Amino acid sequence: MPEADFIARLRAIATDPAARGLADDVAVLGDVVLTHDMIVEGIHFLPDERPQDVAWKLVAVNLSDLAAKGAAPTGVLLGYSLTGDGEWDAAFAQGLDEVLRRYDVPLLGGDTVGIPAGAPRSFGLTAIGQAPVTGAPARSGVRPGDQIWVSGTIGNAGVGLAMRLGEIDPNETCLAAYSRPQPQLAFGQAAVPHVHAMMDVSDGLLIDAARMAAASGCDITLMLETVPLSAALLAVRPDVLDTRLAAATAGDDYQLLLAADPGKAATIREIATGLGVAVTPIGHAGVGDGLTLIHNAQRIALPERLGFTH
Repeated sequence: MPEADFIARLRAIATDPAARGLADDVAVLGDVVLTHDMIVEGIHFLPDERPQDVAWKLVAVNLSDLAAKGAAPTGVLLGYSLTGDGEWDAAFAQGLDEVLRRYDVPLLGGDTVGIPAGAPRSFGLTAIGQAPVTGAPARSGVRPGDQIWVSGTIGNAGVGLAMRLGEIDPNETCLAAYSRPQPQLAFGQAAVPHVHAMMDVSDGLLIDAARMAAASGCDITLMLETVPLSAALLAVRPDVLDTRLAAATAGDDYQLLLAADPGKAATIREIATGLGVAVTPIGHAGVGDGLTLIHNAQRIALPERLGFTH
C-alpha cells in the first residue's frame, strides 16, 4: 500500500483536532507541539554511514519539523533497535549526545528493542516542543496572493548522496548537507509571527510545495530559475533545467518553505539577515489547486516524480 493510501486510512482514526487531519508535520496539543520521525537503514541512511551521523540525522529531521512550526524544542524520546554490535551502539550514543548538546535538547526517555542479526537498523524519535504564542502555523494556511519563500539552498543533500555513492567527485558542503542536516530552528521561531504557512522541505521541494498547496486548497506556482542552488552544487552540476529539477525533487534538504503576505518581504529578509540565513522568494500562491512550474518564463510539465515517497 502506498504511503498516501495508508495515511488516508489513518485519517478516519485520527479524529482529534490535535492531529490536524494528519495533513501537517506535527500534532499540536494545546501549547505542546509533537512530531515523530523514523529512519531506516537502506532507505534513509546507507549501511556504511557513521553511527554518529545516523544519530545526528535522526534528531535533526525531527527538530526540523518543530522549526517549521516555530516551536522551541523541550525534549525527545528515542526508539532504538539493538543488533548486538556494541561498538556501533556506543558510537551512536556519542553522536546522539553531540547533537542534543548542539541544540540544547534533553533526552527524556524512550524504548529499546532487539532485532535479528543482519536486519536493517531502524530508529524512531519523538520530539516535543513549545508552541509559539502566535500559534503553530499549519500547511493549510496559504492564501491566494501569498509570496512563497525558501530558506538556504536546495539540492545539496541529493548531490551529497550521489557523492557518497561514488557517482560524483565529493566536496565537503554537499556531503555535510546529506550526513548532518541543520534544522532551521532560530529562523523558524523568528519568522513564525509573519507567515501564513510553514513546513520543512524533507521529501523534495516540489512534493512538499504540492502538499502545502493541497492542504491550503490553492495553486502554488514556483519559478525554478529562482530556486537557490549552492556554489558547491553548481561546481559539479551545470545550471540547466535538469539540474534544477533534480535538486527540487531530491529531498533531505530540511530547509523551511513558507508563505507570507508580500508586504512582509522586508521583515522576512531582515530576520534572515540578522540570523545569517539566506532566504529567497521562489513563487506565489493563487486561486486554483495543485502545483505549477515555470522556468525562464515558460510553463513546464511536472516531472513524473515530485520527490520521495515510501
